[in-house]
Amino acid sequence: MSMTDPIADMLTSIRNASKAGHERLDIPSSNLKVDLAKLFKKEGYISNFRIIKDRRQGILRIFLRYSDKQPVIIGLRRISRPGRRVYCGKNEVPEIRGGLGTAVISTSKGVVTDAQARRDGIGGEVVCAIW
Repeated sequence: MSMTDPIADMLTSIRNASKAGHERLDIPSSNLKVDLAKLFKKEGYISNFRIIKDRRQGILRIFLRYSDKQPVIIGLRRISRPGRRVYCGKNEVPEIRGGLGTAVISTSKGVVTDAQARRDGIGGEVVCAIW
């Protein structure tokens, strides 16, 4: 039984492209992926992204960031998976790498970082971790 996980695919593509030193990558677009890209950009993990219209669902083009030729993204991990959803209450928002990384949480107020979730006092589904 193979369930596809488009978010895990997106994270794997970003991980592989940044390890290979690519400038950008294209993945099929979705609302959640665009929200993740917005957050990654705001947090400084990627330099930019663009949505390219096609006749299907659209393409999300992500421009990776490097610092001294090293990828800014060191690690990227899917936490909540279709087979095993992971949720956190407002008092148990995870901290990634002692606060050096970012947990991405899908809340009723949209996709936010762990810091934002703590500030707003909300929990939600822990989508992934990036550092």
